[in-house]
Amino acid sequence: MTYRTAFLTTVMAFGLSAGIARADRLVEEYDAYIGEEDLYNSNGEALTEPWQVIRQDRANYHRYGVSQPGDEGDSFFASAKNREKAERMLEYGTIESRAARALLRGGSVINVQIFRGADGDYINVTVD
Repeated sequence: MTYRTAFLTTVMAFGLSAGIARADRLVEEYDAYIGEEDLYNSNGEALTEPWQVIRQDRANYHRYGVSQPGDEGDSFFASAKNREKAERMLEYGTIESRAARALLRGGSVINVQIFRGADGDYINVTVD
């Protein structure tokens, strides 16, 4: 094996192992039905951003005991501190345009995947 081949093999192996070490990890996944109660905050004001609806849905589920058929539990958003991070988590994650519209309209089931990455936690949201 030449020096150049050995060097390239080492570089490639290091690059592959570094990529594996940085792989994001699925922490949790749940489905949630977005009902009328999820579209308003505790003061009765209409929510205008998808992340707000996700946060309210999880607060309703965990804090207030309000759920609809189709709601699944999760342990991540059981923490009020984690619910506070919903905006940033969605900002760093993805949301289908259909899911964003469905969140603000209500009456549909969304799927939320919670990931842990090198730069922090994030969520991906789709419509079922």
